[in-house]
Amino acid sequence: MSKQQRGLGKGLGALLGGDADLNQIRKPVGYVNKEVVNTEKPQQGTADIMRIPVEMIEPNPYQPRMSFDQDALEELAESIRALGLIQPITVRRKDAGKYQIISGERRFRACSMAGMDMIPAYIRDTNDQGMLEMAIVENIQRENLDPIEIAMSYQRLIDECSLTQEQMALRVGKKRASITNFLRLLKLPAKIQHDIKVGLLSVGHAKVLLSLEDRIVQESLCDLVIKDGLSVRQLEDKVRKFLEPKAKSEKSAQEQDLPEDYFKVLEIVGKYFENNISLKRSDNGKGTMTIHFNNDEEVKKFLKALEDSNV
Repeated sequence: MSKQQRGLGKGLGALLGGDADLNQIRKPVGYVNKEVVNTEKPQQGTADIMRIPVEMIEPNPYQPRMSFDQDALEELAESIRALGLIQPITVRRKDAGKYQIISGERRFRACSMAGMDMIPAYIRDTNDQGMLEMAIVENIQRENLDPIEIAMSYQRLIDECSLTQEQMALRVGKKRASITNFLRLLKLPAKIQHDIKVGLLSVGHAKVLLSLEDRIVQESLCDLVIKDGLSVRQLEDKVRKFLEPKAKSEKSAQEQDLPEDYFKVLEIVGKYFENNISLKRSDNGKGTMTIHFNNDEEVKKFLKALEDSNV
């Protein structure tokens, strides 16, 4: 496959200085140290990740998405074979030892295509919101969580407990900017999330890679960091040289100390577009806000929210 080379251009090729493919050292994340769900322990926790036999999981009949792009599923399945499932699915208990998917049906289908017989999952008791929130917050406060696990826990509080980033900041005792930075890690390609999770890449390196939009460039520079042992400062120099021809004086959003109000804008607007929003601001207060949407439905929901609030 020539996927790694697509869109690299001469600029990045010069920076890399050769092949930096490190796929041979990447071992799939299989959550092999997690306990397997069984019928003898009906009260297994809701905050930790459990491994569930695939035959015990069933789709949600109320799943809003009825069709899945086959090519995208195959691409995800290939990623799961190579790297494992980075973000577990969420299920709820059903009768007769079955579990029904709450979120992650696309990931579940890709896992099945990849031949997995055990699926990593969070088990949610849907009738006890307060207990779930408390369990997740307690889980975040553990010292042995990796950055991706922390980011996934924050995302669960948004998706399953309907907490805003401001509310999360109060619950976990963190600044909202810190929570935003963790959530942004989940926008990185699966390969880079894997490398952060297993300790091959630091969060500092990840923040630098987030200043780039091309995932192929991100992955290639990630390989280079691991191959050559680049420091965060050295990676910043590589990225700066790569970006100079495109935007010599432009400053990326994550390299700025944005005012607190800006994070609130990102949070409020971003929830309608899966946080796929970026904001850039210069020292004099001028800037741009870019929103990427996946379909017309996201735009309609955002428009309805504006109309309902009489903006």
